[in-house]
Amino acid sequence: MPTKNYRVPFHIRFNRIYLRFGIRTLFKIMGRVKVVGQENVPLGKPYVIAINHISIFDPPLTVSFWPEEPEVIGAADVFEKKGQGTILSLYGVIPVHRGDYDRALLEKILAIIKSGRPLVIAPEGGRSHEPAMRRAMPGVGYIIEHTQVPVIPVGLVGTLDDFWQRAKRGEKPLLEMRIGKPIIFPPITQKGAERREARQYNADLVMRHIAGLLPEEYHGVYAGQAISS
Repeated sequence: MPTKNYRVPFHIRFNRIYLRFGIRTLFKIMGRVKVVGQENVPLGKPYVIAINHISIFDPPLTVSFWPEEPEVIGAADVFEKKGQGTILSLYGVIPVHRGDYDRALLEKILAIIKSGRPLVIAPEGGRSHEPAMRRAMPGVGYIIEHTQVPVIPVGLVGTLDDFWQRAKRGEKPLLEMRIGKPIIFPPITQKGAERREARQYNADLVMRHIAGLLPEEYHGVYAGQAISS
């Protein structure tokens, strides 16, 4: 599949400097942030960052504390929400329509990876609103197949829906970002239905690695299947 060159516009790069600093500062004021595993990040190389997704706090926590500036995929419907949509647009988040095949989106993802930039994705496809993880959608498997870059599993702990309320009460909730070792996937050689099954298998494998970074109550549908690196 041919790809166009990917460049982050100057105004977006400018916005990101202030957004990352401001959001990082806000998290430090409202809570306690612990990041472990930064040595697992292959800085300066293309890779996919796969996170569990409980609440609206997950993407900004990941982006603001990540050791380099990543690109982000976000649900298109969130852009319509006041406040959230503005922040997504300012950062230059790439909208995705959940459940739809989007060739233009895939081309953009390939261009991002080809340009050497990291990309954040939530394999579950949306917020769970509870610690327990849901099953991954096949989208991350599709990205793995077409980009052939490492996937960095990231387990986020403490980013519950009530974080803001608890923080306003002065509780200083603990937020943890646990970065796992890169996962390398072999090329998919199957055809037809077996190819689709292989994509889902890879998507599930990513989630099992994420589960290995999380407490048991976060494992959800991957209970008993966690892979610890």
